[in-house]
Amino acid sequence: MRVRRSARSAPKEFTSTPWDLVVVGLGNPGSRYRNTLHNVGVDVIEELARRHDGSFRASKASALVAEIRLGAKRVALAFPQTYMNDSGRAVAPLLRHYPVEDLRDLVVIHDELDLEPGRLKLKVGGGLAGHNGLRSLRDHLHDTGFTRVRVGVGKPPGGAAKGADHVLSAANTRDRELIAVCVQEAADSVELIASEGIEAAMARYNQR
Repeated sequence: MRVRRSARSAPKEFTSTPWDLVVVGLGNPGSRYRNTLHNVGVDVIEELARRHDGSFRASKASALVAEIRLGAKRVALAFPQTYMNDSGRAVAPLLRHYPVEDLRDLVVIHDELDLEPGRLKLKVGGGLAGHNGLRSLRDHLHDTGFTRVRVGVGKPPGGAAKGADHVLSAANTRDRELIAVCVQEAADSVELIASEGIEAAMARYNQR
């Protein structure tokens, strides 16, 4: 991840005009987690930053933020620097620095055990499927009406009890290739949300 650390390049963090989208990639900070399944959300926002010449900078919230434009839309990409299970502690203050008009304009990208590797689904609100990062968002935002981009990583061979070990490991060779394609599609889906709206994006990607 390209990170700028000089004081002059700190994010503007406007508070008066709502941002069109705030896109959060859930994951764990630190190099030991970089290639794990739990960090696929971070992979997606890094891809968006790469495509649109964004650089991540430390913000007043506990997150790295890159400010980009998707067409005419102002978009903030964010990687919470709390651990996954405490993601809400970063996202709640982030939304005070980068407000949105509607909670649907908060787009959260995360790993999804209930989808096979390489599958992509979008939804607004709904159940959290036991995802601790999403639970933390609910607890701090007191709402689940945000948009979710769900990147399939599949269930572990040993069943749900092995889920924690599974998401904190790297994908095997076959799944890695499928997930890499899915990361590109997830970035595409965010671009479509920005240009045509969440309904158009769900219509395209949820039919696959």
